Order: sequence, then structure tokens, then C-alpha cells
Amino acid sequence: MKHVLMGAAIAALTVAGAAYAPCTAAHADTPNYISRAVADPTRPKDDRDADAIRLPAETLAFAGIKPGMVVGELFPGGGYFTRMISDAVGPTGKVYALETTRWKGGVEADQKMAAEPGRGNVVMSASAFGEFPVPEKFDLFWITQNYHDLHIKEYGNVDMAVFNKHVFDALKPGGTYFILDHQAVGPMDDAGIAKVHRIAKAQLIAEVEAAGFKLVDEGHFLNRPGDDHTKSIFDKEIRGKTDQYALKFVKP
Repeated sequence: MKHVLMGAAIAALTVAGAAYAPCTAAHADTPNYISRAVADPTRPKDDRDADAIRLPAETLAFAGIKPGMVVGELFPGGGYFTRMISDAVGPTGKVYALETTRWKGGVEADQKMAAEPGRGNVVMSASAFGEFPVPEKFDLFWITQNYHDLHIKEYGNVDMAVFNKHVFDALKPGGTYFILDHQAVGPMDDAGIAKVHRIAKAQLIAEVEAAGFKLVDEGHFLNRPGDDHTKSIFDKEIRGKTDQYALKFVKP
């Protein structure tokens, strides 16, 4: 998703998808630091309104966010998850907000977020599309709803094998590579991915495992069987209620 549209898109998706969203109440076993991060009253209203369809508590808990972690988040898009990750990792942790210069408005939105009170553990940087710096080794590398964008040539020509190897090298041994994206009908070439803004789970797993990662868990909390996987995620009939998968890989 282009970040120039992120704020408006989240608001529109909330209205369109609220009736179809699973229950957003945190499970009893959700860590307190995650519950507090989601409940942070300083989060923008549009972000909090989007929680009904994005299920941040389930997402953060599944990814394994913990206090003290060093997290690299690719394409923060204004900080929907960044703020919550920042709260959850706390003052002993750090969040590297790894934005691209390719998407209009993304850098400015991230800079504004990082300048908010209490965000001293957020370090924002901007790079060419598909590239990111590694100031220090990460405990967790995070991509939500944007892995498929790396296949879209309009944004940049990214060698996915090189990109995933870069993520592998950026992580500490035992580190986590977390990806959440929209399910597609099946494996597609880059042109097909660009039309629907989706990527098949099996295709993504094959790409990531080729870099040396091991798939260790899958989250089903955003599965929506009623989604038509052949349609663009922006199609008005399914916008806000796409079938999404969450995958957790580990660097051995």
C-alpha cells in the first residue's frame, strides 16, 4: 500500500470492515505491556479506530514483541504499529523505523511520529526502496502488509533473494522475521502481484526460507475465508476484510 494513502485508507478500511472483523478484545494471556501499548491514549484516533480490523494486540503478541527488544520495522507508514512497539519494548528497547524515500508523505509522517513525547527509543531513517540500514543487530524484523510491495516494479526493482538475505544478516542468531500480508489465489509473477497487492503464502514462505530462515509459527487471527483472493485489496467489495496470514520465521 502506498503510504501517501495510509491515513485515509485506514479510516476507510475501518468503516468498510468493522462489521466483518473478529473480536478485538485481548486474550487473557496477552502480556500486560502489550495491552498497555494498545490502550495508550496518545495514539491517534484514526489508529485506534482501525484496531477493530487490524487486531494489534494479537499481532504484537504473535510476533513476540517483548521489553528490551531491538526491532527493525520496514515501512512504518506514519507509525500505526511503531507507537505500540515503542511502548512495548520500553526504554531499554529500541525501534528502528526503516522508511523508504519512494512513497510520498511517508518520511514526513514518520518524522512527526518519532518527535512525539515519549518516543525517544524510536530511530527513524529513510532509504531507497528495498534498502535499509542496520545500525545494530535486530532481535526482530517486522513487515506488515507491505512484503508484497517489494515485488512491485513501479516502486523499485528489488531482488527478493538479496533483500531476504539482508534481513537474515541483520538479525541476531535466533532472531525473528515477522511478516503479515494479504493472501493471494496462488503464486504470481510481479505483474500479477502489482494488480492485486497480494502474495500467496506459499510463495512468500519459499522466498524467505531460501534465505536460510525456518518457519516456526503461523497466526490465523486475521484469516477471513469470505475474501475473494483474485480481487485487488482496494476493491470496494472486499476492502477492509481481506484474508491475511501472519508468519513467524527464525534465524537458526
